[in-house]
Amino acid sequence: MTARSRDTSSDTLSLDFRMPAEWERHEATWMAWPHYRGDWPGKFEPIPWVYAEIIRHLSRRERVELIVNDAASEKRARKTLTQANALNKNVRFHRWPTDRVWTRDSGCTFVECGAGALARETVAPESDLCAITWRFNAWAKYSNYRHDEKIGSLMAKTAKARPIQPVFGKHRVVLEGGSIDVNGQGTLLTTEECLLSKVQQRNPGMSRSDYEQRFAQYLGIKNVIWLASGIVGDDTHGHVDDITRFVAPDTVVTAVESDPNDPNYEPLRENIRRLRSGTDQNGKALAIVELPMPSPVIFEKRRLPASYANFYIANGVVLAPVFNDPNDRFALDILADLFPDRDVIGIYSGDLIWGFGAMHCMTQQQPALGT
Repeated sequence: MTARSRDTSSDTLSLDFRMPAEWERHEATWMAWPHYRGDWPGKFEPIPWVYAEIIRHLSRRERVELIVNDAASEKRARKTLTQANALNKNVRFHRWPTDRVWTRDSGCTFVECGAGALARETVAPESDLCAITWRFNAWAKYSNYRHDEKIGSLMAKTAKARPIQPVFGKHRVVLEGGSIDVNGQGTLLTTEECLLSKVQQRNPGMSRSDYEQRFAQYLGIKNVIWLASGIVGDDTHGHVDDITRFVAPDTVVTAVESDPNDPNYEPLRENIRRLRSGTDQNGKALAIVELPMPSPVIFEKRRLPASYANFYIANGVVLAPVFNDPNDRFALDILADLFPDRDVIGIYSGDLIWGFGAMHCMTQQQPALGT
């Protein structure tokens, strides 16, 4: 099966939420300051400077809600940001301990509450912003996530968003933001490897249709395109934000590998076959733009999940990982053509990717509703 669609327009379980597309206007970007050296063993020193460069670009265009472990961590972050000319009034600090810094996955998913959802309130809500607070269990892989599993609820409270907890049976649904991507109109991308894996299963017993039902209920999704798998080296078991992304309501970019001998070659070909047979929420074919893969990035004999698809779309800017690779310029040119009204900026990520994540993994957008 290459793609699954489900019309939920008459589904009485729908709670009238909508997850805006990433390119819609942001109120802020949420990030967490790096501190856990175990994520970059032997390479931690340059990482705060990469974060500072990202914050420098973002804070010129929108507010950055920056999570720091404690007062000492805030002091270090302020010093680094000041030295990098990145500290300004748009950077707001929150002293909350974290285990890791991948806010895309540990944080909540901000959504728009529709009239139907707001009508269920017993008192008038402060805004039409809701926050889907999925359960986070460190990719069903690590044991140290006690702090990170609280971050989504803290973000929701600070943003004055109504928290919503999806459940399956008696348990909260486990989901990471990097495992999904949406066009804001009712179509969602994800992978079977991540959500349906029998080896690293997030939600035992949840089926394809169970996921689709919850995407419909809590994100306003009418149509799900199931890709097969992610790239080699991905520590998250196939997150879609490393391979295929919406860049417009009817357009996706998808990673392709040109070397037939590369282990990513056939899996990425299978994904593009599924995209070609998939449609948007109205049954229309998607425009598909191919994005090259960089040459393999290997450190300590381990293949890392280097991909240009892990870019982040913010107000007036697209931040894209680059790797001092000949394909960097091709990837940036492709993104520049797709986002003519935004500055496309390459952020060197050769060190950052040793932590198995890049721009998209470390950020979580808070949409500016009503603008």
